Amino acid sequence: MFGISYIKFDSMTYVIHFKNGRVKNEGRGLSFFYYAPNSSIAAIPLGSNDLPFIFNETTTDYQSISIQGQVTYKIGNPKQLAELLDFTVDSKGIYKKNDAEKLNQRIINEAQTATSSYIHSLGLKESIRSAKTIETKITEGLHASQAISSLGIEILTVNILAIKATPEMERALETETREKLSQEADLAVYERRNFAVEQERKIKETELNTEIAVEEKKKQINEKKMEAEIQIAENDRKLREMKVQADIAVENQRKLLIEQKTANERNEADTQGYVVETTLKPYKEMDWKIITALNNNPDPKFNIALAFRELAENANKIGNLNISPELLESVLKDKTDKR
Repeated sequence: MFGISYIKFDSMTYVIHFKNGRVKNEGRGLSFFYYAPNSSIAAIPLGSNDLPFIFNETTTDYQSISIQGQVTYKIGNPKQLAELLDFTVDSKGIYKKNDAEKLNQRIINEAQTATSSYIHSLGLKESIRSAKTIETKITEGLHASQAISSLGIEILTVNILAIKATPEMERALETETREKLSQEADLAVYERRNFAVEQERKIKETELNTEIAVEEKKKQINEKKMEAEIQIAENDRKLREMKVQADIAVENQRKLLIEQKTANERNEADTQGYVVETTLKPYKEMDWKIITALNNNPDPKFNIALAFRELAENANKIGNLNISPELLESVLKDKTDKR
């Protein structure tokens, strides 16, 4: 009525009420009456906004990829933004221009600019696997952008949701990946078989080493037995040598004993011979008849025997000799009786 209107905004909207080109009211969540013919109202949303984006780039190996993501931002300085973009609303709170789209496009352009040079330095495979790095590049680029800072907005987060190649290249990569996986599977089978063969070789080697060790132990045992036998034989030889030496020593002692005994007997015989010789020496020059007479044997038979000896010595002088049988009988009878 009469050009006077009433308008109300929520708490997440920063409102600037211009009257005759000058700021009359400003703040968050205002509600007021105004005179429409000389008033202009700008409403800047303060809440965070999720801005999805998707843009195409070319890698260093001339392959096209699409990068899909999202930038979350909020307006930190609404007055500064209101001076660059038109956020004027009508009496119903509807924006007269769509400058919010301009804001979003500028953010997307800055994000693409921040990542473009990095993507151009990568190959296709590296680009597809560089989501986190691209997020960092976009975040750093937006924070360093003078255009973003001049708009008075704050970048909260950047998320890369997907990096895709063209369908043809994706199929080629899938084929390559399948082939690679098949090769890896074959390699895994080969390595598993090789590992089994290697383990079998190690087992065989261990068994051979065990057999070698056993044979070595047997050899050592045999050597020890031989050494023991040699030692026993050596001890037996030494014992025999000691016994022989002992026997030799005994024989030497016996020889010395016999020699000493023989010398003693010889000395004794010499002594006895000397005694006999000395005893008989006075009789050596004497006639046996005198010695016989000195014997003074009273036995008549002895005297008869001496007589017969005299007769025998002087037989050449005797012509005839008669001996009575009684005499011979008496002599012979006496001998028979003695037997």
